[in-house]
Amino acid sequence: MLSATAITSLVVVLVVLLHHGVLVQLSRLLAKMHSAHHTRLVTAVFGVLLAHTAEVWIFAAAYFFMHHADAWGSLTGNFNGSLLDCVYFSFSTFTTVGYGDIAPLGELRFLTGVEGLTGLVLISWSASFLFMKMQRYWAGARGS
Repeated sequence: MLSATAITSLVVVLVVLLHHGVLVQLSRLLAKMHSAHHTRLVTAVFGVLLAHTAEVWIFAAAYFFMHHADAWGSLTGNFNGSLLDCVYFSFSTFTTVGYGDIAPLGELRFLTGVEGLTGLVLISWSASFLFMKMQRYWAGARGS
């Protein structure tokens, strides 16, 4: 269990740092953009979506590694062991949709639970970020 906890912790640190970095860079980019407020907001939305997609892929790589290592459990159900199946499972877990067609067994369940919590926090962080940008740019557009 200790090694699964270490892998899970490493993945969470990676995705949180990635998310923070993307939001910082997006803030800098948006401040430099002199285009319409709608263009800045669409840029922010696409930036956040790309960040979340990269984060899902990081979790998927951990699932793929842990599933094929035979030491931490497996993913079962409508799952063939491919990286794309791991990405699909990661997307449904990160967004907390959880279709239920793939189920984790063994210590992989810990990573799954932590991904759901991490996804919830990061999606909320993104929503707050976008809300703040919308307030700033839409308020500025009304004053123009």
